[in-house]
Amino acid sequence: MGNSYISCYVHYVFSTKKQRKWLKPEIREQLYPYFGGIGREKKFKLIKAGGVEDHSHLLVSLPSTITIAQAIQYLKGGSSKWIHEKFQDMMDFSWQEGYGAFSIGVSQLENTINYINRQVEHHKKKTFREEFIEILNYHGIAFEEKYLL
Repeated sequence: MGNSYISCYVHYVFSTKKQRKWLKPEIREQLYPYFGGIGREKKFKLIKAGGVEDHSHLLVSLPSTITIAQAIQYLKGGSSKWIHEKFQDMMDFSWQEGYGAFSIGVSQLENTINYINRQVEHHKKKTFREEFIEILNYHGIAFEEKYLL
């Protein structure tokens, strides 16, 4: 692997189960650094985290040794366990089963970071479902609305 060079940026989007509004600002301000710690432990890099009460956006740089599915499993599983341990009133918390993972070219990193930074403002006008459908359409991903929460 000495001469392998990888540029793999992924924008993850995932919701709390049933879009329950668990992620109050005081929780998010602790959760996002925790996502970064999971990345460091698992040898990938969290570039940006953001979101609102019912979902999260993470921009991650993955090495060749970690798949898209493995990284989100680490992030969702580790953070869910942490939330249960840290916040006794959130024992019913869980993430939705699925997720969106979208490849981001290096030329779009700044735009993606800005988009994640603007989530609170963005969601004054748009629901998670509306946003997620827009992202799927933008990336040309076919879906059936009945499977979207």
